[in-house]
Amino acid sequence: MFSLQSKIAIVTGGAKEIGEATCHSFAQQGAMVRLIDIDIPNALRVASAIGACGQAHNCDVTAPDAVTHTIDEIARNHDRLDILVNNAGAGHIGKLDATTEKDLDSMYTINVRSVYFCTRAALPHMKKSGGGSIINLSSIVSTVGIPDRFAYSASKGAVAAMTRSIAVDYLEDGIRCNSVAPARVHTPFVDAYLEKYYPDAQNEMFSQLSRVQPLGRMATPEEVAALICYLASDENAFLTGASLPMDGGAFTLQP
Repeated sequence: MFSLQSKIAIVTGGAKEIGEATCHSFAQQGAMVRLIDIDIPNALRVASAIGACGQAHNCDVTAPDAVTHTIDEIARNHDRLDILVNNAGAGHIGKLDATTEKDLDSMYTINVRSVYFCTRAALPHMKKSGGGSIINLSSIVSTVGIPDRFAYSASKGAVAAMTRSIAVDYLEDGIRCNSVAPARVHTPFVDAYLEKYYPDAQNEMFSQLSRVQPLGRMATPEEVAALICYLASDENAFLTGASLPMDGGAFTLQP
């Protein structure tokens, strides 16, 4: 099940963390993986690791002309495009009164405009291919409030709303669009956050952040990638417009 054999898949932000895990998951299921990232050394590393089915493209997803050129080139080389994972993004820590206009604009540009640019470029090719699957990376903060995440929450709320809009507008084209909304995922971002803000209590704070999830731990990038793999597959033919939480029960169960 969940075969992606011969499907052409684009993963933005594929050079590390959830994006990297998604590239590996897709490759294991037989997809031709085209990862887009500005971190080209790591993108090339990932492409090399997944073998002949992997290819890295140096592209800034906040630059519309570059995005269109890159996605057009990928689709033209394979005469189709089946999957787009809008994973590229960034985080920001701060309440509203500690968030500058520049901070807010940056979150909007990286987390929202990039989804618009990449999806806009991919849609004509998916229509030509007879359909496709778009998966956006949202966050649990799109539906619940957590402290010190004002700009990030606003941007991920927009991604969730965009997901539903895309799903509705392109039903007749056979294009599905869903989003994944993780809670905390153990990535280098978490480790860097703890090192910066809790240098003398990193282990204690890591345990505390892990216990927020009733399952008692954070998700792994590979677990998020597995859900993305399902959403990209033909077995997911009847699900569109959904935002699927991966929160370890944090906001749906009592600890």
